[in-house]
Amino acid sequence: MRIFVTGAAGYIGTAVVRELIGAGHQVVGLTRSESGAQVLESLGAEVARGVLEDLDLLRSSAATSDGVIHLAFNHDFSNFAASLATDLRAIEAMGEGLAGSGKPLVITAHANGKASEDAALAFVEQGVRASIVSLAPSVHGEGDKGFVPQLIRIARERGSSAYIGDGTNRWPAIHRLDAAVLFRLAVESAPAGSRLDGVDDEGIPFSDIAGVIGSHVDVPVVSIPREEAQAIFGFLGMVASLDLARSSEGTKELLGWKPVQHGLLADLEQGHYFTK
Repeated sequence: MRIFVTGAAGYIGTAVVRELIGAGHQVVGLTRSESGAQVLESLGAEVARGVLEDLDLLRSSAATSDGVIHLAFNHDFSNFAASLATDLRAIEAMGEGLAGSGKPLVITAHANGKASEDAALAFVEQGVRASIVSLAPSVHGEGDKGFVPQLIRIARERGSSAYIGDGTNRWPAIHRLDAAVLFRLAVESAPAGSRLDGVDDEGIPFSDIAGVIGSHVDVPVVSIPREEAQAIFGFLGMVASLDLARSSEGTKELLGWKPVQHGLLADLEQGHYFTK
């Protein structure tokens, strides 16, 4: 297949590109930067230079592909509504490019992104094999810039690794390489209308994550009351106390997906998170 991938030069995108090419597919990767183009070329992908706001480019790139994997998203928490609106318009454009073809459109779920999900699924009735991948909040591995590195930074700055209350609230996680396999399987064979759970660790107690971080940073591990979460964790304070446990058993059964990489705690023990 010739697969158009947005966000192809990113943390998850590069893993997806490698996985697709390794499975014999051709990849056309969207990137806005010269450095991103160089990364994609080094991986053996064709480069499409542009941005998510270029709807004509997205529409035509989708139309000339055998399928689309949409990973790009602007994680600007200062104007998240604008990021969601851009995502919605991009999905609509790529869906229009695929309409009537029976080809796959795989999108990535985001918080409060129901409009984007609804738009993708609406294309099922227009002959698009649309599916949605919902990744765990922690997509871990080398190069991670997400939640876990932020927790490590906070522990270093404050001199303690904190969890909220008794710390039994659970976080799911997935290794980026296992996520890449899931995206490949989705574009190859996910039934139209599928919702796929990108989860390996179904629920790690937050206190366990704090404990490993505290051990590696060499700071005490402490419990804090819920009302202090925002002051200590910043924007993470909203999610650091949530119980987010999820299961991917249905996805594994549907696609034959079998995560094989380290879980989050084992990945933390590898040490690469603590080299900076």
